[in-house]
Amino acid sequence: MIHELHIPTPAQSCFVDITAQVAELVRRSAVQEGTLMLYVPHTTCGMTIQENADPGVQHDMLHVLRRLVPRTDPAYRHIEDNSAAHVQASAMGFSHFVFVERGRLRLGRWQGIYLAEFDGPRTRHVLVKVQPDR
Repeated sequence: MIHELHIPTPAQSCFVDITAQVAELVRRSAVQEGTLMLYVPHTTCGMTIQENADPGVQHDMLHVLRRLVPRTDPAYRHIEDNSAAHVQASAMGFSHFVFVERGRLRLGRWQGIYLAEFDGPRTRHVLVKVQPDR
């Protein structure tokens, strides 16, 4: 079964920690051992697994992405004025998987799962599937 999270994003560019919502889906699934698959069906937001202990990490990542791919550039051809958002989202990627062990996400000590918004604010969707081992 595929579950869908609805994630409101508060800014044009931001990282939204979705670890708790994903962990709750795993808990409700009752899967003890398996694989969690996450997918973002959007082209201007992505997903990353990154440090969740220091919010400076998310700030720094957004800072670097903005410098590498500025919002405006006269060479952009995309007519919707969000070319940078497409490139930044592609850099983050649109899917991840995490192991489930003893009914919990098997993330590293400092890791969290983040929706990476680059064309907000909006409500985004994250598709989640918890697959038990066979």
